[in-house]
Amino acid sequence: MAGRNGRTVRDLRRANRAAVLQRLFFDGPLSRYELGPVTGLSSGSVSNVVADLVADGLLEEAGSVDSDGGRPRTLLRVAPTSGHMIGVDVGETRVRIELFDLTLTELARAEHPLEQQRYEVEDIVGHIRDGITEVLGAAGVPPGRLLGVGIGVPGIVEHDPDRGAVVHGQTIGWDAVPLEALLRAGSTLPEAVPYFIDNGAKTLGQAEMWFGGGRGAGNAVVVLFGSGVGASLVTPDVEQGRAVEWGHLTVRVRGRRCRCGSLGCLEAYAGAESLLARWREEGGRPPADEEAALTAMLAAAYPPEGTAPDPVALAVLEETAEYLGAGLSDLINLFQPERILIGGWAALQLGSRFLPAVRRHATAYALRHPAEKVTVELGRLGPDAVTVGAAILPLADFFARGGRRPESAPEGPAPAWRTALAGRAPH
Repeated sequence: MAGRNGRTVRDLRRANRAAVLQRLFFDGPLSRYELGPVTGLSSGSVSNVVADLVADGLLEEAGSVDSDGGRPRTLLRVAPTSGHMIGVDVGETRVRIELFDLTLTELARAEHPLEQQRYEVEDIVGHIRDGITEVLGAAGVPPGRLLGVGIGVPGIVEHDPDRGAVVHGQTIGWDAVPLEALLRAGSTLPEAVPYFIDNGAKTLGQAEMWFGGGRGAGNAVVVLFGSGVGASLVTPDVEQGRAVEWGHLTVRVRGRRCRCGSLGCLEAYAGAESLLARWREEGGRPPADEEAALTAMLAAAYPPEGTAPDPVALAVLEETAEYLGAGLSDLINLFQPERILIGGWAALQLGSRFLPAVRRHATAYALRHPAEKVTVELGRLGPDAVTVGAAILPLADFFARGGRRPESAPEGPAPAWRTALAGRAPH
């Protein structure tokens, strides 16, 4: 039976379960008494919901605390082993697969290097399938325990009602690749285990907004700075986050050829791949491995005290900082974010040595008023941020369902995870 607002009793029960799970996930352990004020539920509703979640094995006791003159209050927390998620990062040098428990504690990981950054679809599908099998086997987790597999990929992701997630990855040569359908064909996972496939910059943004430097911000941009560059935007109007093809803004007419095929893209000047190419063109001799090459370039540009820097390496890095800062100024002017967070493997390597120059150029190129209100910082979650963000996708869906697996969810439309949690942690 539906109420005046169209919500049924089933919807209300699901929302109440979701509210309790969310608060215990982010703020637990908490007592039943504490859950009332933070969820807005009555004490009776809290007792009923907690009883249901304990019966389902989703909550467990976590000790007790003294109360004011009464009996000690039992603390509750999300039971870590009551569900598992897999996060996959289809990265620029390897495919990383990680298995997490319900509290996002890593249980196992597998890494499959990509030879010469080759993105043949069959190879990527094989790496993901094999990695899933490896991490489940290493942790002894049955496939049926999975709440879902989240995957971060380069490019634009569309969701086709017949084929599932379809990836348009121009920079890697993917044209409307039905990745979800390919993964399901011959998969060893049960049919009921869902796949959640999205842009890698967006999954990085998911992780930073839930657990990193974006937590508590209502308006932020999270930048992925690796071989190329991308960004994810989170605003009050787009709480679930939206990937933006920021790396393919034109920054120079008839400029350098970008790997997408166009001329003058930001990525042709600001990504690590282009940075190293420009150093090579000027006479530098970087190693073949991209991450090792960036390390060598940094060592050449910023040698130990008393040693002269390589002027070419230093000049290319300084030019890259200016292009990256100018690109950030476009984001500042367009979206006026509170925070910009820069993550990705290249950002981790360049680190705080590179950041002041980027920040300075971003401020110089942006309009004064929005530039005065934004902070530009490095991301806080390290190299696993994309896989953590990918794992958040099935976790958020699970929470939005009130802690019910897709195969056991009640009939009727479940609230979409995008309207509930996926952009940022509730606060």
